[in-house]
Amino acid sequence: MKILLPYDGSRHARRAVEFVAARVPLIGRDPVVWLLNVQPPLFTEIPTAVTRKRLAELYAKRAASVLRPARAILKRAGLEAHATHLVGVPGLRIARAARSKKADLIVMGSHGRSATAGMLMGSVTSTVLAHCDTPVLLLRDGAAPKAESLRVGVAVDGGKYGEAAVRWVLANRDLFGPQPQFELLHAVREMPIQLKTLLANLADMTFTHERVRALRKQQFDRAVKSSLRLFGAAGQAVKPVELVGDAGDELAAYAQRELDVLVMGSHGQGLFKAAVLGSVATRVAAKCTTPLLLIRKA
Repeated sequence: MKILLPYDGSRHARRAVEFVAARVPLIGRDPVVWLLNVQPPLFTEIPTAVTRKRLAELYAKRAASVLRPARAILKRAGLEAHATHLVGVPGLRIARAARSKKADLIVMGSHGRSATAGMLMGSVTSTVLAHCDTPVLLLRDGAAPKAESLRVGVAVDGGKYGEAAVRWVLANRDLFGPQPQFELLHAVREMPIQLKTLLANLADMTFTHERVRALRKQQFDRAVKSSLRLFGAAGQAVKPVELVGDAGDELAAYAQRELDVLVMGSHGQGLFKAAVLGSVATRVAAKCTTPLLLIRKA
């Protein structure tokens, strides 16, 4: 597995490094990890060959200083990471590096707190998500999971992006440990079902909870059917979990309470507000500090 680790010395970035260090025995026979530090450009009044050389030396010196603790953490775990630095807009440089290096995964810390615009994930993370389709694992405020085998939930809705998330998890299951526990999560919105049942029974003014439960199960079974088939074909056990209510709220609450990692397919396309992630993923990210793995390409 080829992993890109953006690192700026922050505690969130350190969590990302610690996660990878804990996974080193599990990420393949010959893992490749790039530690990347991106620095904002410094400007001089008169750019000359001499000043450009001095700036290059300054960038290299600063990058070496910032990356030193991260390299030490990975080295203690038995991994010699490739350290590099770039100059420019951090999010754009990270996205470009992921594409040029053909990374399998970006692991990064994110410190965003607000659910508005780019503040949700932090401006750097939002820019990365908007400009590349490499899977991104976000480490938020919670501690990075350190258990050898993780409990992993995959959110699905019966669509192609949920299936893409399932396929990525199955293709890279070693990342989650020798005996990971996988769960398929789908949140059923009960109110539309209740209304449908009520309207169907207006003639005799009856309202059956059994009918609601039957419709809810029908919707849930339809949403997880194709993903269950993928897990079965891979010979991997998985537990279907039905949630009831708003998808973003219920997935966030369940992940916070029960999971080490939540995996979601995300079809967001733009750079503004919720468009980067899609509305459900945006709500999950706003309410949950569990590590969130976003699969961006169906």
